[in-house]
Amino acid sequence: MASAILRDELLCSICLSVFKAPVMLRCGHNFCRVCIGRVLDTQDGAGVYSCPECREEYQERPALMRNLYLHNVAERFLVTQPEQAEITGICCTYCVDSAVPAVRSCLHCEASLCDKHLRVHSKSPEHVLSEPSTSLEKKKCSVHKKVLEYYCTEDAACICVSCRLDGEHQGHRVEMLDEASEKKKKKLRNVLQKLMTKREETEERVQSVEECKRKSQEKAAGEAERVTALFTDIRGRLDDLEKRVLSEISRQQKKESLSLSALIQKLEIKKDELSRKMRHIEELCNMADPLTVLQEPDTGDLCDPEEGGGDEDTGGHDRQPHDVDDLDVAVISDTFRTLCDIISGIRSGIYGEDPADILLDVNTANNNLLISDDLKTATGTEKEQNRPETAERFQYYTQVMSSRRFSSGRHY
Repeated sequence: MASAILRDELLCSICLSVFKAPVMLRCGHNFCRVCIGRVLDTQDGAGVYSCPECREEYQERPALMRNLYLHNVAERFLVTQPEQAEITGICCTYCVDSAVPAVRSCLHCEASLCDKHLRVHSKSPEHVLSEPSTSLEKKKCSVHKKVLEYYCTEDAACICVSCRLDGEHQGHRVEMLDEASEKKKKKLRNVLQKLMTKREETEERVQSVEECKRKSQEKAAGEAERVTALFTDIRGRLDDLEKRVLSEISRQQKKESLSLSALIQKLEIKKDELSRKMRHIEELCNMADPLTVLQEPDTGDLCDPEEGGGDEDTGGHDRQPHDVDDLDVAVISDTFRTLCDIISGIRSGIYGEDPADILLDVNTANNNLLISDDLKTATGTEKEQNRPETAERFQYYTQVMSSRRFSSGRHY
């Protein structure tokens, strides 16, 4: 009795077991270190902590003080009463002063026995002993209140001797419980083996799928890195191309500006010369002395200045503003060709295909197409080719199919 009282004093109120590494709160209550730690963990974030026993509140997480004295008492108790720590919940029916673990149960007496009471228990056959159990009624026949000893294979039911001889299972094929249990265990082991095999197969499949997932992620990462590098290179090439084209346009503009400035200067000089001649002619026209007018040198070139030899610097004729060359658009055309090359490189880099990989299928070519020997070039012709008619051949369109497949994208 005293042992049971002492044990009650050494129980943690959280896990209901003898203290393990007991610690004490400021309020004086003791708990297992692990138990109180879990309780305080659940209170994190609530803003307040409390003792599970007295509900005393703490604004901050309370410090856990080790109770060395209680720890030593609990250790000594477990050493002197080892069986007390292993109580499974089934105690001896006849030990009323303290809770003593039961080692066997008697189906006839419907009682559980400790080692002490088992030694003085009846050894007669009707007193059937089994593993400790709290549900002894389940091991007796609900009709005859006798111990279940047989298993009816036809009805798949556990029966007593009265059920077999006089009851509803009379004449049925029966087996002893141990024998029937072993047969069922054998079937269960077979099922267990199949389940283990399936589980192993499932584990292998999981590993295979995980490996596929890993490879897929690695491939996606590699593709993303490749595309990023590709577009970085494209942006760099486009920037260089833009700078080169703008620089060429600026150079041409400066060149044309200098040419036009020189032409303007020449035209200004010519304009001044024409103005001078006009003033001289006007002066002659305004003279009253005919002798002076007639003695003036021949003025035919003054009357029709356009008939002269022209400007030697302009190649025998005056250069007009509309004769000035426009900007050289060839550089822009080259730019577009370069862009096309870049785009082709993009397609090749993304799709992994190259037009050079295309092989034409002669069996699909229209008869107005010439196919090169290397199967890479198709040329239109007015002369029909003498090819056999097939269901795959283009009849109305000058087209031909490729004999190779492409993983993605559109190809023309």
